[in-house]
Parts: sequence; structure tokens; C-alpha cells
Amino acid sequence: MKFKIGYRTIKTAVGTAAAIIIAQFFHLNYFASAGILTILCVQNSKRKSLQSASARFFACLLAILFSFIFFEGIGYHPIVIGLMLLFFIPVTVFFKITEGVVTSSVITLHIYSEQNMTMGIVLNEVGIIVIGIGVALLANLYMPSLDSKLKQYQTQLEHNFRKIFEEMITYLRTNESHWMGKEVTETARLIEEGKSFAFRDVENHFLRAENYYYHYFKTREKQFEIIERVLPIVTSIEPFVEQRYMIADFLEELSLSIHPGNTAQLFLIKLRQLQEEFKEQPLPKTREEFEARAQLHQFVREVEQYLLIKKSLKVE
Repeated sequence: MKFKIGYRTIKTAVGTAAAIIIAQFFHLNYFASAGILTILCVQNSKRKSLQSASARFFACLLAILFSFIFFEGIGYHPIVIGLMLLFFIPVTVFFKITEGVVTSSVITLHIYSEQNMTMGIVLNEVGIIVIGIGVALLANLYMPSLDSKLKQYQTQLEHNFRKIFEEMITYLRTNESHWMGKEVTETARLIEEGKSFAFRDVENHFLRAENYYYHYFKTREKQFEIIERVLPIVTSIEPFVEQRYMIADFLEELSLSIHPGNTAQLFLIKLRQLQEEFKEQPLPKTREEFEARAQLHQFVREVEQYLLIKKSLKVE
């Protein structure tokens, strides 16, 4: 069994220890809770970490306010804790900070344990909150670059696209194929995983709404949907009409140009020229030839959509 420790695990371990040491250095009561806060706030992206930290910070401050109102106003009793939560949780839902309910409950129980609420106790809890969340935010300033990982997904995805095209070309020319189709299921997986990594990369940049790789994988996803639609069309064509070989030649040239660059406009021009050549050819003489050419016409229309989608990809 392969054992691997990730960056998030290392940051959580180091950050937790650091938060407890700092809280203990300042002689804070319940100093171990600073480590709990750090564990909860370390996330797998900078944006998620900031969102988690802000939700927990405001929920904790709100918990201090509620503790003062309920404990000092009614009394330090277990029933009061339940009563307070009946009001506190809906308020966190309203302010969209429910992520901080568990953390703030720890702060509330600290105050309950003290059976008193002085300025010193409040400052102690604020100190725990600031140290715990602050250390987590500092730990999350470093996020490993995902560029090499995204590039690997891109390379493998384009290899699979070429393989699928090659199999379609072979079938158009020979009506035979021994392909098992594993690239189809593998491509679906690569696209989903690639989008996930690309989205995480977006969340590691506060001022970026999306990036090239995310748009790239979304584009490939739409193109792959077309590929899945045309595969049954190709395998259902039986007669060896001339147009099969013309389309196979076009696909062969297209397969050699599957790369991150955008050459879609060039191939759209060539495809339209191919369509004009089809129009100039004699009409089909048999029903089988008519059906085959109709299927090929549908195939060409799908390829056109494939190219139009690629044309929309903005290379930055």
C-alpha cells in the first residue's frame, strides 16, 4: 500500500502545533482550542481557506455576544445553552456563516465553563480565535502550483482524442476495427479530473474568476459530447461510398492538429470546401448509398460543431 503525505496534511500538522505553541506562550486558557481552529480552517485552496476563516471568525464573535446575552441575562445552566442554540443557529444561517457553528460552540462552552463573563475572558477567547485562524491563513499562503499537473491532463486528453479520431478514420476506410474503446471512458475521467484541478487553481487566485485551463477542459468536454454522438454514426455506415474516404482524409489531417493551439478556423474553411465538393457529386443511385451519404452528411455537421466549439477557446 502506497503511503503519501500531502501538502494540506503537512500544513495542518505544522500549523496546529504552531497555533498551540503561540497560544500557550501568551498564557491563554484553553490554548489547545487554537489548534482546533487551525485544523478546521486549513483548506485545499486559498479562496476556500479565506471563506472558512471569515465564517468561523464572525460566528465566534457572534457566539461571544449571544453568550453574554443568554448567560448573563438568564443564567449559566445547560438548558440555557440549548435555548441559545435555538436562536444562534438560525442567525448563522441568515448570515451564511453556518460553517462556524461548531467552532463557535467551543467558544460558548469555554465561557459556560468559566461561569462568568469578564473582559479578561472575552479577550482570552478573541486571542484563541485570532491565533487559530491567523495561523491557518498564513499556512495557506503557500499553495503548490498545479500547472504541471494540468499540463499532464491536457497532454493525455489530446492523445486520447487523436486515438479516437484514428479509430474512426480506420473504420471509414476499412469497415473494420478491433478497438476496445477504453479511451472513451478514460477521456471522460480525464475531463472531470482536469476540471476539478483547474477549478482549484482558480480558487488559489483571489482576483481570478476563471483561467485558461478551466475554459480548455470545458471546451474539450463539449467536443467530447460530440465525439460520443458521432461514434455510433460512423460504425453504422456500411456501403463504401466515395465520401467516406474524403471524410477520412479530412479527419486524418484534423487529428494531426489536435493541440492547445487554435486552428479551428482553417479547418472550418476546409470542411466547407469539402461540403461543396459533395454537392457537385452525382446523386446516390441506391437506397443504401443514399442512407450512407445521409449519415455522412450528419457526421460532417457534427464535425462542424466540434470545430466551432474549438474556435471559441481563447488562448491566453
